[in-house]
Amino acid sequence: MQWFINAIGYPKNTQKTFIVVIGLLVLGFGAASFTQAENEAEHGRGFYNINDTSIQQQLSLLDELSPQQNTSLYQLTPVQVTLNPLATGFMEQYKAKQGEGFEKMKVWGKPYFDLYNQILPQYGIPKELKYLSVIESNLRPGTISTAGATGPWQLMQYEAKRFGLRMNGYTDERMDFYKSTHAACKLINELYKEFGDWLLVIAAYNGGVGRVKQAIKKSNSTNFWNLQYYLPLETRNHVKKYIATHYIFEGSGGWTTMTTNETNEYLASLAVNNKPTLSEEELNNSTAIEVGGRYLSVVIANNLLLDIDQFNKWNPGFDKTLAEGKKYNMRLSKDKAAIFEAKKSQILMESMKVLLNDDVVISTKK
Repeated sequence: MQWFINAIGYPKNTQKTFIVVIGLLVLGFGAASFTQAENEAEHGRGFYNINDTSIQQQLSLLDELSPQQNTSLYQLTPVQVTLNPLATGFMEQYKAKQGEGFEKMKVWGKPYFDLYNQILPQYGIPKELKYLSVIESNLRPGTISTAGATGPWQLMQYEAKRFGLRMNGYTDERMDFYKSTHAACKLINELYKEFGDWLLVIAAYNGGVGRVKQAIKKSNSTNFWNLQYYLPLETRNHVKKYIATHYIFEGSGGWTTMTTNETNEYLASLAVNNKPTLSEEELNNSTAIEVGGRYLSVVIANNLLLDIDQFNKWNPGFDKTLAEGKKYNMRLSKDKAAIFEAKKSQILMESMKVLLNDDVVISTKK
């Protein structure tokens, strides 16, 4: 069988002491050139046919493992955050180039993403890290780099051996989505333990631990945006491609697109507003709207036909924060958010009238 180099994969230095690659589940074998892969993506098809029965059989194996979670549990709850301004220019260019193909991938790649979503959280890894597989191999298990990194997560041979994957003349388990995913999750947890920062994890994934440590030393910073120019161009662009891909698929940034400082600032802002932790279902069915001015919770609730207790549960400290002249990320269900946008001027006027007339007493309790 002849393998062709997939131009999407990035060359990896065979001399580096540690390369972190995330692997994920394999349900098909085959080979194709990069041209074939792009043509398939342009037509909205996966490179391999996925059998639903096989997926269910693989999913049933997930219960066999219960790995330790090494990262904070809060990172398993998806969040929607704005991108760092330093990432937006690159993201817009990347979206113009890859956006159409990624929209098609949302359809044909869904079986793969569903499997990723099952496995990554078992290791305490945010499931959004699955987008690293997209920029590494375009979800193609037959991808082989010039350095020999193989599979959907581009595992090097010595990495795969360390975690028990078999490679011989008959099989290469780096191309097995299920087995390689578990191996890669162990690798990624090792790297996160080393750096404690997802952007640095992604940088080391591409360029190696040694290069990231050198960049930290030279820049005297652990902030990716400060140390990026001490990294090879390929590596810093790799991180930006990941951020852009996350944005294209999710519509925003998240835990894995923030530096440690940005994460801490975000958590601090939640603490200030006493924000509750929302379930994944609540997050998926709601949206956050930044508001400023003297809106009142009771006026919003009345206009949107909302239960005031539910509004306060999702938006604790709302009246107090706006009364202090600060802005607030108000969370509403998506249908109510549309109504608010249409009526927000009217709601603001009514809120001001209530304040001026002192018709009601507004609680400022957090």
